[in-house]
Amino acid sequence: MLPGATAASGADSRRSLLIGATVASRLVTVLFATHAAYLDHLAGPRHPERPERLQAVLDGVQLAGLGDAIEPLVPVAATRGDLERVHPVEYLDRIEGICAAGGGRLDPDTYASSGSWHAATLAAGAGLAAVRALQDGRADAAFCAVRPPGHHATTNESMGFCFVNNVAVAAAALAAQGERVLIFDYDAHHGNGTQAVFYDDPRVLFVSVHQWPLYPGTGHYSETGEGAGRGHTINIPLPPGATGDVYLHAFDQLVAPAAAKFQPTWVIISAGFDAHRNDPITELGLAAGDYAPLTRRVLSLVPAGRRLVMLEGGYDLEALTFSSATVLRELADVAGAPIEHATSGGPGMAAVAQVVDHWVRDGLL
Repeated sequence: MLPGATAASGADSRRSLLIGATVASRLVTVLFATHAAYLDHLAGPRHPERPERLQAVLDGVQLAGLGDAIEPLVPVAATRGDLERVHPVEYLDRIEGICAAGGGRLDPDTYASSGSWHAATLAAGAGLAAVRALQDGRADAAFCAVRPPGHHATTNESMGFCFVNNVAVAAAALAAQGERVLIFDYDAHHGNGTQAVFYDDPRVLFVSVHQWPLYPGTGHYSETGEGAGRGHTINIPLPPGATGDVYLHAFDQLVAPAAAKFQPTWVIISAGFDAHRNDPITELGLAAGDYAPLTRRVLSLVPAGRRLVMLEGGYDLEALTFSSATVLRELADVAGAPIEHATSGGPGMAAVAQVVDHWVRDGLL
């Protein structure tokens, strides 16, 4: 049963899906944070960002087969002070008020239910709780299975199913402690909200690999940051059908040298799994096996104990199960046969070359 689930809960019919999906209780390597209250965020009938996504990730925990390498972590709701590092008071008050009144539409893409505010504060709080636990030496890495997702939320605008920018809240807290944070976003959609939060901030290196063109229409390779943050935003837009070898080439040619220059002390992955070839709302060509070498490369940028993964998108349930299991195995540094084989041969190498050329010509690489 998920943390926070009770027999008297108002969402028993949905929480019953999670019986039997528990994880081991003894600390070894990877913290796994989730909460039953995430099921109380309801985006509307037939909406792709649905509660069943959480069950798909829990199925991934079981499929990963890590046993005692997984330790449950119970999220605690982020405080207003935590959230206000990223979002202004007026914005937070508006969302909380709409939820308290029973819910309603925040923007054309994003609907709140009565339980959405509590879920959103727990989603942001999961990252903060994971950071604290990692700093205390409780594990080597953490995976936060949260909803609603966050990477489209700007400081003062909800977008694309997102309310609070969960990754930005965690990164802002770390930056306030003097850490240098690399955020790697491999969701198929550009993480426009995260980019906007840190666009002029040299403490954070934001990297987004995403489909182009696709919602929200941002993330051109010429968007590289401004002011003190110039050169601290890396956008790698890829064409439909791009495969895993293209992602790895982009990492090796651009992200790795930029990271060597930045010298991050923490890595946060915005883990959207909608770049999978079976996702119903995108057109990229990845399989679950592609997330293994890509995640491994990103994690290698910082020592163990400074690695945080937070769920973003991913709307095919089987793909979500396979992909989350693959990433959990990487976090635990467990080798094994791939759940799905990695892909190669798709388009995108020319797009990567164009991005690298732009960075070289601008003197940023």
